[in-house]
Amino acid sequence: MTDLARTPLYDLHTALGAKLVPFAGYEMPVQYPLGIMKEHLHTREKAGLFDVSHMGQVILRGADYDTIARAFETLMPVDVLGLKEGRQRYGLFTNGTGGIEDDLMFANRGDHIFVVVNAACKGADIARMREALEPSVTVEEITDRALIALQGPASENVLSALNPGAADMRFMDVATLDLCGSDCWVSRSGYTGEDGFEISVPSDQAETLAKALLEHENVEAIGLGARDSLRLEAGLCLYGHDIDADTSPIEAALSWAIQKVRRSGGAREGGFPGADRILADITDGTGRNRVGLKPQGRAPMREGVTLYAQADGGQPIGKITSGGFGPTVGGPVAMGYVQTDHCETGTRLYGELRGKRQPLEVCALPFTPSNFKR
Repeated sequence: MTDLARTPLYDLHTALGAKLVPFAGYEMPVQYPLGIMKEHLHTREKAGLFDVSHMGQVILRGADYDTIARAFETLMPVDVLGLKEGRQRYGLFTNGTGGIEDDLMFANRGDHIFVVVNAACKGADIARMREALEPSVTVEEITDRALIALQGPASENVLSALNPGAADMRFMDVATLDLCGSDCWVSRSGYTGEDGFEISVPSDQAETLAKALLEHENVEAIGLGARDSLRLEAGLCLYGHDIDADTSPIEAALSWAIQKVRRSGGAREGGFPGADRILADITDGTGRNRVGLKPQGRAPMREGVTLYAQADGGQPIGKITSGGFGPTVGGPVAMGYVQTDHCETGTRLYGELRGKRQPLEVCALPFTPSNFKR
């Protein structure tokens, strides 16, 4: 792993006994001695600390928020202009054929927009933004800050011990808070379905903050293994698996992310890459849809498993894109794409596993109820 980058928390990971693996060009902890199962359950019950410093952090600046927002809206089917200061929103970069190039989070910070993009896509995303937005909007990649996530029902109690202002934040609020003497950019959000916070902290102060959080009796360090099982139970997409450049937001069941103002008949209808396909998908529907899937046996069905409508014969009608064991659910869970006429909740399908077809059932997402502070 000599060619891999390391986050500012690498030394802490090794000190904590993490098992490190290559991920998106970085050496990242997949688990700690506690183990993936216990890490997952601890996050659901108390609070887990995640290093997500491999993600891309970007600031967009322009003459004013209106200028930045209108420019940013040319890249995605999302209402940027209507986002209030101090609030964050989920976004999607789309391409000319209506597929998803990446999903991201962006926040209105008054005189700028703060953007967080996926690690594997950040080079392409930054190039895309620079090509489309500059020179009227400057695109600044932030390379001197780490990013950590504190997730779980005890998160508010833990973080408010360092700064009481954390308790006043609602889901998708953003604020600058002093944490252990550092100005941190904090959002009340995350990737687990639990209440929690994502914290951008100066790189040279990241270990200090992480150690202060880990000193709390309710906090454990959590790796990528549990991060994946937590987001799967929460029904959240992983880019490159559940969504990609060939998948439209409507197929992916992400139509909620496209506000009315950007849809047909809205005040700022279209004007983003792939608008013709995406707006048509909203109106006319799609031939396939992302759904939750619950295998009926104990064996997990993982990414790539082909789905059929019958126990024998017939043509494939879908494929699993994410799957594994759900520790909170207490059994296997999966997500995938299924032809629309087989998408109704309760429909029995069959996944081909090691040459044999095993039953599974279409179910509603998420597998575990979300626990956000509204």
